Amino acid sequence: MVNTKVDLCGITLDNPVIPASGTFGFGYEFAEIYDINCLGTFSFKGTTLEGRFGNPTPRIAECPDGMINAVGLQNPGVDKVIAEELPKLAKVFHKPVMANVSGFSVDDYVETVRRLDQDPAANKQIGWFEINISCPNVHGGGMAFGMCASSAEKVVSEVRKVVKKPLIVKLSPNVTDITEIARAVEAAGADGVSLINTLLGMRIDLRRKKPLLANVTGGYSGAAVFPVAVRMVYQVSSAVKIPVVGIGGVSSAENVIEMMLAGATAVEVGAENLRNPFACRDIIRALPEVMDRYQITNLKDIIGGAH
Repeated sequence: MVNTKVDLCGITLDNPVIPASGTFGFGYEFAEIYDINCLGTFSFKGTTLEGRFGNPTPRIAECPDGMINAVGLQNPGVDKVIAEELPKLAKVFHKPVMANVSGFSVDDYVETVRRLDQDPAANKQIGWFEINISCPNVHGGGMAFGMCASSAEKVVSEVRKVVKKPLIVKLSPNVTDITEIARAVEAAGADGVSLINTLLGMRIDLRRKKPLLANVTGGYSGAAVFPVAVRMVYQVSSAVKIPVVGIGGVSSAENVIEMMLAGATAVEVGAENLRNPFACRDIIRALPEVMDRYQITNLKDIIGGAH
């Protein structure tokens, strides 16, 4: 009998499989096709202080073994998430959920987290805050918070002041040294890090001879980025003492095992949910057999095992 349970920042998950933010909505749509309570948890759609329509279309481009998106954090805003989305989720998902929060200033992050944390119903549902620092700092020239250690540290330290729940900081791979950013957010009070967010990419329309996306560039995700993600998870898990959540190109139970051997405590599944809406359910079902195949009885025992 294998044990798939893991501990993420003090909360026990039945298994390490987590649908990534932006690929699973607010969960209740997927609950129409399978029981999402089989998941370890999931990270809900990136939420900002104000509602956002997102970027102009076209904002999706297909690529070999992946896709580029420039959706632009389309979401209804934190107040509607609290009033409308989370009550729908509560009817179908009975585990702590991960709240993914984005912002364009430090104050945005702080206020969005504060509202989610101080609402009694939302507070009861949320187990972790996943702080996406890949957003452009509008007060700092537009460079993403996660591109600079001092900016990343500032966001985390200010959010830490208003919330006691675990903070997992989502890191951008579009940096020179991701371990520097990871160490900075750990020092600022992060309880964990998740990585990688999407790689910056673009496609060109050969007929129009112009960029395919209206935004010109977007985030590249999918199976092709998996080796990059494994490498960065391996590096970051050696650089910090807090848990690492591995993300990037995960599409199978074998990929989950590989991420955990690299140092991940849990693993998020992103683009694969868009290709196959049953992806996470299928990975969870396959995990025990794959564990048997590789003579693994307890997933906790293999975290960082490749180091």
